[in-house]
Amino acid sequence: MKKNVFIGLTYSEICEKELELRNELMLLRLKRKIGQLEKTHKFSETRRNIARLMGMKSLKSED
Repeated sequence: MKKNVFIGLTYSEICEKELELRNELMLLRLKRKIGQLEKTHKFSETRRNIARLMGMKSLKSED
């Protein structure tokens, strides 16, 4: 996802989305361990989105 998608979210929505992405990352790690992961690019994409959300969270907490 692009940063523009996250701009309109409130602080609580950002926290919820971050939690969802962290759960998704955990599931991706599990699938990789058992050999069922086909789309390995999802790791970097998910980690980047988590980082974007963490940045947005820090901006929203200042307001």
